Amino acid sequence: MKASRPTIKGKAAPSQDAGPGTGVNQDRPGKTLVSRRKFLYGVIGVGAVAAVGAGAFALNAHSAGSDGDIDYLDVPESALTTLADFDVIDSYAERVHVTGTYDLPYGTLVWVNDDSIAACLLPTETGSPLTQIGILSLSTGNVTTILEKPVGSSEHFEVYDVRATSSGMIWTEANVLEGTWRIYATRFNNGAPGNFALLEEGDSTYDTPMLAAVGTHAYWQVLPKLPNDDGLPSRLMTATFGSSDATCAFESSRRMGTPPYSTENSVVITPRVDSSTVYYQLTNIDAESGKVVNTLTLPSAMHPLEAGFGRNGFMFSFSDIYNYGGAIANLGTYTPFSKPSDSEYGSAQWFGFARTPTAAPAWCENLLIVKSSYSVCGVDLDARQYFAIDVDNGADTYGEYLASSGTRKLFVTYTNVDHKPVNAKAVKACRVKVWAIGAGEIPVTETNTVEETEQNAESTENTETSEESIDEGTYEGETFEEYVDEGGLVEA
Repeated sequence: MKASRPTIKGKAAPSQDAGPGTGVNQDRPGKTLVSRRKFLYGVIGVGAVAAVGAGAFALNAHSAGSDGDIDYLDVPESALTTLADFDVIDSYAERVHVTGTYDLPYGTLVWVNDDSIAACLLPTETGSPLTQIGILSLSTGNVTTILEKPVGSSEHFEVYDVRATSSGMIWTEANVLEGTWRIYATRFNNGAPGNFALLEEGDSTYDTPMLAAVGTHAYWQVLPKLPNDDGLPSRLMTATFGSSDATCAFESSRRMGTPPYSTENSVVITPRVDSSTVYYQLTNIDAESGKVVNTLTLPSAMHPLEAGFGRNGFMFSFSDIYNYGGAIANLGTYTPFSKPSDSEYGSAQWFGFARTPTAAPAWCENLLIVKSSYSVCGVDLDARQYFAIDVDNGADTYGEYLASSGTRKLFVTYTNVDHKPVNAKAVKACRVKVWAIGAGEIPVTETNTVEETEQNAESTENTETSEESIDEGTYEGETFEEYVDEGGLVEA
């Protein structure tokens, strides 16, 4: 079965043989890259989308080398708690409610690094530009088009990726035929963009950078393209919105392991430890001071798919299964059960969400929000409970997707829906939902039956679904917990 992430719909990219590489996780042994026929693979939010699609497999341990003095995370089996120890909440409406549901153009991609707005990549109905940049208000649903066409449109550049906060926006433009890219940013003044600043440009020596936005700061991560990455460093670059002065926030030998991750006040990266053996170090950098405030080194050769920082400290996910690594050897998402004292992660109790990850996790107040292959789930570590959010009928194969990062007052999900119910109006839109903590009513939208959920999770094509919705507490003869454990809403 293949896990997937959202892509722009109905857009065919030109040949990308000369274009930028597919990003972070290309160097993972045995992984299959995303098809280059997909539209501008980078707009999925990370260039490493393909690492998820190949499914999980076991990786053998590497030799320890001569770096015995490296202090890496060691989690014994006795220190890990999983969903098997949690109670299932049958209805998500007991814990969260929708504060807004907004339909955007079908194929839209959404990123949320702020409590008030979301950055959107909006598909057009023309061959050029392929996409525009919009800013969605999370309170009203209004979308303001910030960039109608690329700055470099006359040179055949297209908008490739975008991130934004209430303070400003950073975006990438790429000419995939020539393998060139440019990083731009602008500051918002009462929601209106200022001057567009060119921060950096590059060629196919480096992958098209991946983006992050934190408060008043823009970030982009520059990785040397494989297989010619020997001797070339990776760089995390930064600039203040409204300034054209770019500085290097962090430099690492070889390629970093994950896309940059935005929290409410910092950015997380995973550089390689300077050693003869491969170690990835989760690194949390304060946005205002530029200083490294937290680090955590993973066991040798364990390559995270995503890494972030939340209420309980670092969190990370694996899309592979390892035959070493102790309690964190399985695929899934991991975070400490509670915030470690003095950053002593090795002595902490850990929580593992053992489902195939397809997006970085986030926090909404006291809830850990996790994206599985098809569903988005909320986990209450304090109460040892979790729930799954229903997925609308006609949803794309990735199901409901988590757009938020960091620790927020709200969290945002979306899915691209193409549904033609009987005797009702057809729906073809990107449906964005804004969620808040607290009980509420279930929105009046059609949701997938168990059978439809399983079909969508296993298929690479959209299937026509029925009008039936899941009856509360009834899952075709199974309890909700049995259904989830056997591969329903949560399982890959």
